[in-house]
Amino acid sequence: MTLFRYFLQRFFGGFLRVFAIFAGILIMVGTIDQLSSLRAGQGMSHAFYMAVLDQTRGIFTILPLVTAIASVSVFVGLARTSELVVVRAAGRSGLQFLIAPVSGALIIGALAVAIFDPIAAATGKLYRLETRNQGNSTVFSVTGGGVWLRQGDGAAQSVIKAAQVSNDGLTYQDVSFFTFDENGTPVSRIEAKTAHLGDKAWELTGAWRWDLQAKNPAMGALQLPDGTQLATDLNIEKLTRGFGAPSDISFWALPSYIEDLENSGFSARSYRVWLQMELALPLTLAVMVLIVAGFTMRHARSGKTGQMVIYALMAAFAIFFLRNFAQVLGQNGQIPAFLAAWGAPIAAALLAISLLLHLEDG
Repeated sequence: MTLFRYFLQRFFGGFLRVFAIFAGILIMVGTIDQLSSLRAGQGMSHAFYMAVLDQTRGIFTILPLVTAIASVSVFVGLARTSELVVVRAAGRSGLQFLIAPVSGALIIGALAVAIFDPIAAATGKLYRLETRNQGNSTVFSVTGGGVWLRQGDGAAQSVIKAAQVSNDGLTYQDVSFFTFDENGTPVSRIEAKTAHLGDKAWELTGAWRWDLQAKNPAMGALQLPDGTQLATDLNIEKLTRGFGAPSDISFWALPSYIEDLENSGFSARSYRVWLQMELALPLTLAVMVLIVAGFTMRHARSGKTGQMVIYALMAAFAIFFLRNFAQVLGQNGQIPAFLAAWGAPIAAALLAISLLLHLEDG
């Protein structure tokens, strides 16, 4: 147990050092990039703040590579101090030794998903809030009560609520339009059975309109003929962007967000893939440790240490690329979400274990 704690401590220490180096580099580059967008009265501290908000998600994304490089550092260090030789001489095999670093990777992965991912999602939202365009705005939100949209400019705003949406995202059921003037005062309300998003206009069916500035709006309801059009600047591309990237949603909020999307009629495939990718992250980090161990867990006197380190890093980058490629295939519907997230880590784990068994037992 003492040996387990010792190697676990060594792995955590190596990981924290590499993580701090990469985080520092990304934030430094981000700070330099933010200097060009500073306004009057904003200094270096504001650029640093914006860089932290912007780069937190990037740091989370490269955790598998950070784990691989940290594993190289730890295993090469143990080999140079002959600690691996001592462990084997004490009657422990290499696979028993790996229990500690693999457990450490699983713990880091679990903490990253449970804690770091919600922080990254929150900082990403803050960054977009700080840098948002103050002109025309479109806000898209999905809740348990339906779909909410906002369209308009500085002169007028319209809030749109729909109970359900078709699969193509163009036809909305049980739609309410609330129009406000530039002072935020309600102007009109329209209730429609369906609203189809066409070319720069909503086409309404079964619609009624109320003038909210009249003395008695309820008595002045006006039925609109089918085919009535309301001007809009929305289109399917803006609506698709309005969902936001799956990484913008906290891990803990993803299941309910996926349910709300599907209940509203939208496809949540990319969000399901991202959820599975998050769940598979601890295994991915553990696989990085196993892959690196297969190349670097050898005595330094056997030579070719530099060559083995290069092989280990190449294998880690290959797994990282394959994982991202599978994610793209899953988001495009080419492969199931479970296979997109778990296929590459499981296959890599089996290959790494096979390599370790071959090296240890011949």
